[in-house]
Amino acid sequence: MAQRLATEYVKATLQMTELQLNQFMRSAECCHMHVIVKVLGSGGQEIVLEDESGEEVHFPLEHKDGLYFCELSCRLVNPRLTNLVRKLFVAAKGEGIVNRIYSGFTMMYYYENGSVRKITEVTPSQSKLVYEYKHTAGELQRVYQLNDVEQEISLLYQDINYWLDERNKAETSEQIARIDEKLRQGAAKWFALEA
Repeated sequence: MAQRLATEYVKATLQMTELQLNQFMRSAECCHMHVIVKVLGSGGQEIVLEDESGEEVHFPLEHKDGLYFCELSCRLVNPRLTNLVRKLFVAAKGEGIVNRIYSGFTMMYYYENGSVRKITEVTPSQSKLVYEYKHTAGELQRVYQLNDVEQEISLLYQDINYWLDERNKAETSEQIARIDEKLRQGAAKWFALEA
């Protein structure tokens, strides 16, 4: 099994409530991380997590409408710190790209709403799609709810009824022949749509 060299967060965004933020800081302390909270000149905050080896990660936070927003770009090597940030990223429904870097290749994970939507394996010579989320149930529901054909059948049914009424009013064989042709075309289209 390949040994991961590093994990890289590329313009990843997180949003969390104050409760989630406090839980995260408590869990960081439980994992023997040193937690530093800085108040920035702009009124924002920055949380710095430092592990025993001295590796640290910075979370610049902006507080707005009761939520804390963070845009994170960092490279982590320590497995304990990497795991802690991964848990926060999933819990805070993070979005962005997370690169898991191995010797000779990189696995790119595309997150949306805290869930993996796509995984790509990137080597110096190629890029290969490994996984892509497909919302099959949602797609089937969308197709099921499409009623374009039903609407066209309904309009065609009204059109056929109109021509039947016109046939009853027709006085010449030419009018009847023309109406019969319209009815024949309408019936053929109706059967095709029903199929």
